[in-house]
Amino acid sequence: MSLSGALHGWEPPTVELSRRVDPWASEAFAALLDTAPPEGPLPPMWHWFTLLDHPAQAAIGEDGHPATGPFLPPIPGRRRMFAGGRFTQRAPIPLGAVLDCRAAVANVAIKTGRSGEMAFVTTRYELSVDGSPAAVEEQDIVYRSEPPGTPPRVMSRPDGGEPEPAGAWRLALATDPVLLARFSALTYNGHRIHYDTPYAAGVEGYPDLVIHGPLLALLALELPRRNAPEATVAEFAYRLVRPAFHPSTVVAAGSREGDAVDLAVAAEGAPPSLTATARLR
Repeated sequence: MSLSGALHGWEPPTVELSRRVDPWASEAFAALLDTAPPEGPLPPMWHWFTLLDHPAQAAIGEDGHPATGPFLPPIPGRRRMFAGGRFTQRAPIPLGAVLDCRAAVANVAIKTGRSGEMAFVTTRYELSVDGSPAAVEEQDIVYRSEPPGTPPRVMSRPDGGEPEPAGAWRLALATDPVLLARFSALTYNGHRIHYDTPYAAGVEGYPDLVIHGPLLALLALELPRRNAPEATVAEFAYRLVRPAFHPSTVVAAGSREGDAVDLAVAAEGAPPSLTATARLR
């Protein structure tokens, strides 16, 4: 069945959620980066550590993700990849505040590439504090169909030799299985490509463990947070263009011109895995 046929009639619901912004999660992520936790409002995108799903263990599929969910398309042999997103900050999100979220699928597009059909699902999250808008986030997730018996895709590790991303702002993070497991735990992400090497290589065709796309996005955002602490990230847009693999040191680099910042994150010796832009105010 084509992806268009599989998705015909799919009407995902709107989901509302409220959670308190516990400082523990921010302290835990700051410890992962060996840096001090934030003392003021929540840094941009750190709401990810608050708005987490916690499905029952019986609901988890073979890949470590939930087998069903309000925003998971009904695709046979579903495989997923985080493709990027956008974030707009309208007001601060204080630590300790109750964060309200209204989420819904904003767009579904079927595209065909060299590897076949892919479904691009964009989910929109509207965040508010005390009834006032605080931020809007959109996430783009790519899905493909690989029913049982489909030969595994094989992806090679980049040959190396690529120059590091250019930029005066720089941050390096050495990755290892412990760091990847800690980030998976912090985000309640059970996807086995991040901690189960035999699964990542033998089932999903990767050369090694995959470094989390959200971790790469958060590393990019560390650059303005550390180098322009007087400014606020008003807008952030990012694309995940290729996976980054363990073992490697990940390098984030950025250049500022006025209120605009160009950002890139790459595993050492490989082309950028993430490209992004930010607007400061």
